[in-house]
Amino acid sequence: MATQLTPEEAIERARRLQDDRLTAVRTVAEARQALTDVRDETARELADLQARIAERIATAERADVRAYAAALSAGWSADELRKIGFSEPDKKARTRRRSTRKPASSSAPATADDSQSETSTEG
Repeated sequence: MATQLTPEEAIERARRLQDDRLTAVRTVAEARQALTDVRDETARELADLQARIAERIATAERADVRAYAAALSAGWSADELRKIGFSEPDKKARTRRRSTRKPASSSAPATADDSQSETSTEG
């Protein structure tokens, strides 16, 4: 025949079961936090790697543009280089353009300088 539990024994058994459940929840929480940390760190590493790769490519592209320009300066034409097998560089050297002057707002009266610069930039 089963013995009757005392109230203290019942509470102790319930406490052990509850502790086991809390331990399981703690384990899940720690695992989820570890997963989040790994994802965050991996994303940072990936961004860093992509930046380094982009810089290496940009450096190689600049060297390619300089070499192609040097060949043109040495007397080769773009057509001759193309016949040899060298097309124009994918990334051409960027030159800075002068920014065009913004037109005066409609509330401000146009000055003689503004109207002259507008006519000189047209057509």
